[in-house]
Amino acid sequence: MRFIAGVRKFPQQAEPCVLTIGNFDGMHRAHQLILERVSAYAKQHHLISSVMLFEPQPREYFNPEKVVPRLSLLRDKLCFLESMQIDQAVCLAFNKNLASLSAEQFIKNILLKGLNVNHLIVGDDFAFGSDRAGNFDMLKSYGEQYGFTVEHTPTILYQNERISSSRLRLAIAQGNFKEAEALLGRQYSILGRVKHGDKRGRLLGFPTLNLRLIRPMAVQGVYLVRVKGIGDQPIFGVANVGRRPTVEGKVQLLEVYLLDFNGDCYGKLIQVEFLHLLRAEQKFSSIEALKQQIALDVEAAKKSIQSFL
Repeated sequence: MRFIAGVRKFPQQAEPCVLTIGNFDGMHRAHQLILERVSAYAKQHHLISSVMLFEPQPREYFNPEKVVPRLSLLRDKLCFLESMQIDQAVCLAFNKNLASLSAEQFIKNILLKGLNVNHLIVGDDFAFGSDRAGNFDMLKSYGEQYGFTVEHTPTILYQNERISSSRLRLAIAQGNFKEAEALLGRQYSILGRVKHGDKRGRLLGFPTLNLRLIRPMAVQGVYLVRVKGIGDQPIFGVANVGRRPTVEGKVQLLEVYLLDFNGDCYGKLIQVEFLHLLRAEQKFSSIEALKQQIALDVEAAKKSIQSFL
């Protein structure tokens, strides 16, 4: 899959493409249907299948003080797009320059001149451009003028309710991973590369794999997890997602203690699947109290594993 990072990386002569645009936070079943449609249309019409993403997401840019937890980081999205056999991912920095583009400028400079869009697939409530002045009807009108076509995506329901990122976010925040799995069509997970930490877990007797999280995530607390990417088989573990208040942690981390494993994993790209919420993150009165609770978490995780074998 080709990755285009920003407007300056646009090809001088872009191949005609079919494009969809969105945050795609979570890559749930409704997103998957869009991606399948993009891929099928591209193959049928001999076009490049393309997806446009934004970092940060537009609402994070416009309302930085209102933190909406992420379901997916950019790496998660790119790996999933590649698994869906998308040809091209375009990630634009959502900044002052992009936010100030009029809807007409976005169509002419980004979609047509920059990416050579032949067909566009968006939701019928899609809005874009400065002050969100552009909409589906405007795209259709410009498409008739400049020679590209537009279609909207259908609403996908689960148990008579619309599948959406906000619904998935709520399910995960509540620890309802059965519903999350139904909305996703797979287990909820986060991808990351194992980094060196402060080795505090090792001193506590529970060495962890550390993944840095650059955005607040929908998962917060202690979980039974399953880790892929270390060996031939997944490995169960106990994960903590948060800032580690007992040790005055400042950086948000995903820390995983692997059950029945001892080895060097630094630098490995791993996938952490969240299976069951054990408890919320909390601040303990002492390091010894924290150590005792971690031991209890490990025992609780081991008792829960049987349900996921």
